Amino acid sequence: MHHPDAASPALTADVLIVGFGPVGKLLAIQLGRRGHDVVVVDRQRAGYPLPRAVTHCSDFARILQSAGLAPDTIPEITRPYDDMYVWRNGDGRTLVEVDWSGRGESGWYNTYFFHQPALEAALDEVIAGLSAVRVMRGWEAVRLSQDSGPAQDSGPAQDSGPAQDSDTVTVGLRAAGDGGRVDVTARWVVGADGANSQVRRWAGIDWHDEGYFHDWLVVDVKPSPSLEFPHVAAQSCDVRRPSTMVPGGPGRRRWEFMRLPHESKDELNRPAKAWELLAPYGITPDNAELERHSVYTFQAGWATRWRKGRVLLAGDAAHLMPPFAGQGLGAGFRDVMNLGWKLDAVLRGLAGDGLLDTYDSERLRHVIAFVRFSMDLGKVICISDPAEAAARDARMIADWAAGMKPPAPPRPPLGPGVHTGPAGGRLARQGRVRVRGVTARFDDAFGGPGALVARSAGTLGELPGPARAALGDLGIDLVVLSGPETPGVTVAEDADGVYTAWLDELAAEAVLVRPDFHVYGAGDDATDLATGLLTHLGADGALVRGPCRC
Repeated sequence: MHHPDAASPALTADVLIVGFGPVGKLLAIQLGRRGHDVVVVDRQRAGYPLPRAVTHCSDFARILQSAGLAPDTIPEITRPYDDMYVWRNGDGRTLVEVDWSGRGESGWYNTYFFHQPALEAALDEVIAGLSAVRVMRGWEAVRLSQDSGPAQDSGPAQDSGPAQDSDTVTVGLRAAGDGGRVDVTARWVVGADGANSQVRRWAGIDWHDEGYFHDWLVVDVKPSPSLEFPHVAAQSCDVRRPSTMVPGGPGRRRWEFMRLPHESKDELNRPAKAWELLAPYGITPDNAELERHSVYTFQAGWATRWRKGRVLLAGDAAHLMPPFAGQGLGAGFRDVMNLGWKLDAVLRGLAGDGLLDTYDSERLRHVIAFVRFSMDLGKVICISDPAEAAARDARMIADWAAGMKPPAPPRPPLGPGVHTGPAGGRLARQGRVRVRGVTARFDDAFGGPGALVARSAGTLGELPGPARAALGDLGIDLVVLSGPETPGVTVAEDADGVYTAWLDELAAEAVLVRPDFHVYGAGDDATDLATGLLTHLGADGALVRGPCRC
């Protein structure tokens, strides 16, 4: 049931994903690898061939690692940026230097620049090896209903939204070209269909708009190798033309130029204008290829809820932010990691579907922090009034001269959900461990991040057998840093001291990490941590056990 040339009159699936962009692809991988039947539909016959997102952070890198695409294995797609991000005014004076160097707690560099089409092609290759995933390109979702019958065609706005008590969702599809029809009935539908999400509209989910709109020309170029353009990232806060210059992945560069008040979008969105704006950087048609130029309206907002009945949202369908913090696609990937393990638990009967209510309660707080941080950066950059820009420059130059650090990206915990205590909801660390003589990153050593990590075997000694088995069903390994190896418990030597130092900071003997890289909680009693998580997932404190389909 994989990559059909034609569709049968009716299909069924555990999960139907509408939208085969990077977010839909990653979710298909996360669910398909866990053995769930997934159908993915996209109205486009082929993937988008041009760059969009160009930067990612360390936890994004860890997510790629989980998909079998660790950054150090795909240097032709993504490249670390271990340097400063310099902001200058129109006179070339430094306003601030943002430190993008070093490694994050996820064990990868803090900043990378990548080529999105190449990354999507690599995700496609992973999906091609998953027999549980069926990809239907050239099929548009045109109807949605949440009941036991087929989706009914009720016109352009089809359906007022899914009912809350149905146990399936039916989506009607129409083929591009011949207009063929097919219904897909699934236990869950995920709308990963972008900013203009039809799934969101069908579900009747409201959108909160921050009222942020700025037009920018985005230009991607491939400089000639002989040009040897420096691997630098810079922000020009020149009131005459605010602009951004960053790497665009290996062998590419990205520029972004703000539309000025007297310009129209049509004036800006011309090849001749792109070359004119690139000329001061030494980029000409003689030494570079213009891969793309397009005017985008940067926006900010979010869906007020991400679940309604059996319909869920992810990626741009759930939130939009300006690109100044480079976190748009990263936010979508974090959605997938949060949703993926929860959908898996619900589909396998390990948790009730109330667990999915914690998807938006956890993610909304986190994503709103990044939306507003991105807007704050934009308010500094998108200034076209000379007097306002002069006041900004004076303030920022004085702050930088005084040694004031630039605003750091937010590090919000997850919102209310499946976690406990001060450590709960925070991003877990990843270090290298040595298991049976082999040293590797933790996630590679254990096939994922989910683990109850304790200093010593004694900390796990009182953990009941049913709790051990239930954690195993969820993909959570039992790991100790020292002591004898016992059945079901793996000794992992702390190769670089990352976990020992982390437990010291937490003042804890053990930390329980969920399958999405986030901490459930930390403490001295491993049994309390395990039973607490299982209580969150089960009914009346009892986890319902089910067969693992992994």
